[in-house]
Amino acid sequence: MADSSFDIVSKVERQEVDNALNQAAKEISQRYDFRNVGASISWSGEKILMQANSEERVKAILDVFQSKLVRRGISLKALEADEPQPSGKEYKIFASMQEGISQENAKKIAKLIRDEGPKGVKAQVQGDELRVSSKSRDALQAVQQLVKGEDFDFAVQFVNYR
Repeated sequence: MADSSFDIVSKVERQEVDNALNQAAKEISQRYDFRNVGASISWSGEKILMQANSEERVKAILDVFQSKLVRRGISLKALEADEPQPSGKEYKIFASMQEGISQENAKKIAKLIRDEGPKGVKAQVQGDELRVSSKSRDALQAVQQLVKGEDFDFAVQFVNYR
């Protein structure tokens, strides 16, 4: 019997992020506490730009955006936001979505699988993802539970289960 396998990846669906951003922009335009403070959130190239006239307001915009991401099923570990920066009379926060598993993080996961996972499970790094294979599907499911149970500082998803 052939080996079964799946990939561990760290990806974010751009459309879901776009939907969350649009929902946050709509809420910001309608909320009373954001009136007349120049509050806005929008794409700026590949980054997300949040701006308002005070540091507290711009942090509140980030909070609204984070709640919309969670509601759409996107892990906050994928969001990397800078500290508020003064720019003239406004404060700005730039945020970006992190995708792909770095070589260092892939090695951490592979070591975890080797040390604590079931016997006969192989993990190999392939670019920015990790392929896990085994003859036993039960062993693969045990690996998924093991990886889900660990608290990494990046989001992980499981794809291509075959």
